[in-house]
Amino acid sequence: MEKLLLLGDEAIAQGFIDAGGSAINSYPGTPSTQITEYVMKSKQAREQGVIANWCANEKTALEASIGVAYAGKRAMTCMKHVGLNVCGDPFMNAAIIGTKGVLVVVADDPSMFSSQDEQDSRYYGHWAMIPMLEPSNQQEAYDMVHFGFELSEKLGTPVLYRIPTRLAHSRAGVVRKPVRPQNELTEPADAKSFVLLPANAKRLYRELIDKQPAFTKSSEESGFNKYIPGENKKLGIITTGIAYNYLMENFKDGHCPYPVVKITQYPLPYDMLNKLYDEVDEILVLEDGQPFVEEHIKGFLGKGKKVMGRLDETIRRDGELNAEKVAKALGMKMDAGFSVPEVVTNRPPALCQGCPHVDSYNALNAVMANHKGGKVFGDIGCYTLGFNMGAINTTVCMGASITMAKGASEVGIFPAVAVIGDGTFGHSGLTGLMDCVNENANVVVMILDNDITAMTGGQPSSAHNKIRRICEGLGVAPEHIRDIVPLPKNHEENVRIIEEEVNYNGVSVIIPHRTCIVELKKHMKK
Repeated sequence: MEKLLLLGDEAIAQGFIDAGGSAINSYPGTPSTQITEYVMKSKQAREQGVIANWCANEKTALEASIGVAYAGKRAMTCMKHVGLNVCGDPFMNAAIIGTKGVLVVVADDPSMFSSQDEQDSRYYGHWAMIPMLEPSNQQEAYDMVHFGFELSEKLGTPVLYRIPTRLAHSRAGVVRKPVRPQNELTEPADAKSFVLLPANAKRLYRELIDKQPAFTKSSEESGFNKYIPGENKKLGIITTGIAYNYLMENFKDGHCPYPVVKITQYPLPYDMLNKLYDEVDEILVLEDGQPFVEEHIKGFLGKGKKVMGRLDETIRRDGELNAEKVAKALGMKMDAGFSVPEVVTNRPPALCQGCPHVDSYNALNAVMANHKGGKVFGDIGCYTLGFNMGAINTTVCMGASITMAKGASEVGIFPAVAVIGDGTFGHSGLTGLMDCVNENANVVVMILDNDITAMTGGQPSSAHNKIRRICEGLGVAPEHIRDIVPLPKNHEENVRIIEEEVNYNGVSVIIPHRTCIVELKKHMKK
């Protein structure tokens, strides 16, 4: 079959197309964004009639994929790790109803290269009691999409598919499988399974529990998890996903002298782990993320032998795993040619030259300079970098700017200003603004509209060309929805408008609108 050079993200996307996927519904979030983008740009996907959508948020995306599964077809939803929090409700319930033919692909971000935390999605999968896949390389990333769909349909369960940043954004050769046709349109075999009334939910939850031995049996027998013998029994090593590659990079001959259990499918392969435990004196757990396996090992194998890893900081608990850290944990010195280089210079991210947000923040800063007790509550997007301009005081999670401003205003903070982008407003800002209107909160909400979802690469904004109408529909008084153009020549006028709305006792919305400078350059090149 054809061999392609693909990013980990692209391998997953090509796997989805070749495995007969019918629809991919996602919300962009680094490092997962390229999966859906690849499908959207694929000629093969278009010819096969594959549907590819950017949705308002991760919750709506997963719910759409559950709808695809209801029709008997294969679906995938992609997001970054914090996006899994947003779709927690449908994610947990998808497990209970026994959703078939759905992969939930979550890209975790150890070391927080573009994220607020190092959340490990495996805890969610364990909580939901569903199988999980965690490839160690790009070929497995491709193959596991095919396998994941087959597993989901065979066992009647959604499958959580986890990748870290390094695998998502590195390239390797991938051998393709034959293209599988899409499933025919069907109805659920159990018509009641998608109706979570208490009587059905109790039965379905029991069925999910009863499936657990089959999930574990698959982990032991699928071939993705491996027990690899080694002659030095002083130490046994458990690796997960890409951690296996980091281990093997330390052995030029491709042979690790220690027994190894390579885990890329969950639930944990208990027979392999017991075999390793019985053979060795101590155990080292290598995983890129939080100590998920290590915690389970200490409970499952708590018979007295030493288990090392992130919990005892043999591997530092925070940060991305790499081959050099593995070498240190093994008491080895890594070959200088393979060691991680020192960063030449530290260059923090900044707003682009000509970014409209700069002019919005300049005007806002001029107003806030006259209101010493005021606070500006920020949000997730390019405009988070306004912190470097001294323009925002907080950034917590998607949509939190509006609701935090409301809460602060109600206990005495004045003025309380929220800054949110058009993409994030469509993702999770609408409900917060509705709360503000319902309580007539004394807040100013600035929705920085640059026409796109800029931080993740220029995907369409779900609120594009609808912001004013949405705000009016939520009940904001039309005379207090103000449009401004963030340009230096309009600075004085923009300051005046912001000041007027700060002094209004109620809900105000200010919409600075100017196209993202990077997006504008793309169009100029065309």
